[in-house]
Amino acid sequence: MKNKLNQLFESKKENLLSIYFSAGFPELESTKKIISTLSTSGVDFIEVGIPFSDPLADGPTIQKSSSIALENGMSLKLLFEQLYTIKETNTTPLIMMGYWNSVLQFGVENFLKTCVKAKISGAILPDLPLEIYEQKYQTLFESYNIPMVFLITSQTSEERIRKIDKFSKAFIYAVSSSSTTGNKTGIEGAKSYLQRIKSYQLKNPIITGFNIKNKADYQFACQFTQGVVIGSAFIKAIQQKGSLEKNIVDFISEFDIKPRNL
Repeated sequence: MKNKLNQLFESKKENLLSIYFSAGFPELESTKKIISTLSTSGVDFIEVGIPFSDPLADGPTIQKSSSIALENGMSLKLLFEQLYTIKETNTTPLIMMGYWNSVLQFGVENFLKTCVKAKISGAILPDLPLEIYEQKYQTLFESYNIPMVFLITSQTSEERIRKIDKFSKAFIYAVSSSSTTGNKTGIEGAKSYLQRIKSYQLKNPIITGFNIKNKADYQFACQFTQGVVIGSAFIKAIQQKGSLEKNIVDFISEFDIKPRNL
């Protein structure tokens, strides 16, 4: 049975825009408001960040937002409780993004069961190696129809990329640079890498993430992949003066995507 994310990729093949945010930031109760406003703004899917005390792949902006979310009292249990309240009204695919330790502490099968209950469409857990997933968890994830999304970089060999493509059931996350999130000024330097991935003609869509800040970066990446994820730039935008909703709408409007009538 196909979930919302699979249905999305069947219906839209290019120029996808996804937004990442840290759940519980800027306020503990911001999660539902952010998801709702992003959805009506026309975002294609949303990555819900699970706050973690040591987010190694994230740059200072996301690290700080994660730290504030934890200080606000956010936990994985509370996050799921918040997501339950919008599961019947939200139409935009949601992906849980976080670190493996959070899932282990919660209980892997409990996490998957709760994802189903909250109508989550996938999971990104950057520090869960493909080999461990294959050996121990693939059957479990697939039994709950929660696709795992794996990351690749410019250093990932073609052989490994094709192996990841084989195990993927949703999309592949192409990291645009070897740095942490939000640390570069643009992604033009990733051109040859993104061209190379495109040439492989993989079966899964490719979504580019890390260091995408504006419409120019978005358009550049979409020449080679099916879409982008924006995190740090969005988190900076929602910290500006003014209402949270207005800041979100203003940020998304820069990308010239069509608002969704719900």
